[in-house]
Amino acid sequence: MNPQKPLPVATPETQEYWAGLRRGELRVQRCRTCNRHYFYPRPFCPHPGCHSRDVEWTTVSGRGKLHSYVIAHRAHPAFAAPYVIAVVALDEGPKMMTNLLIDDPRPETLPSGAPVEIVYETVDEAVTLPKFRLV
Repeated sequence: MNPQKPLPVATPETQEYWAGLRRGELRVQRCRTCNRHYFYPRPFCPHPGCHSRDVEWTTVSGRGKLHSYVIAHRAHPAFAAPYVIAVVALDEGPKMMTNLLIDDPRPETLPSGAPVEIVYETVDEAVTLPKFRLV
């Protein structure tokens, strides 16, 4: 019997993010004062010199570039190794940690800066996960 993967639980700060994923939208926050997007969700702008609380949720493109990654060869039994843990730089600016879906996870198949796009993985009625694939 394989153990269950741990699943995220929405908090008041992240509820709109998770609801957007269930609708097939990647939602991040944008500061109305400095006009920059940011991720992870929080009630104030994290950019140096700003820290405004005048923020809003926006739907972004779901496109970006592979910024960094690690290939996990050993994993908890609920996860099939090898798999790619990646940091994606979204076209709108923020970076987010995710998984990269790729058939052959070897360093030579994962060029830094490669274009990526979001894939929505529905786990159950409550949880949809954002994953990315090479374009």
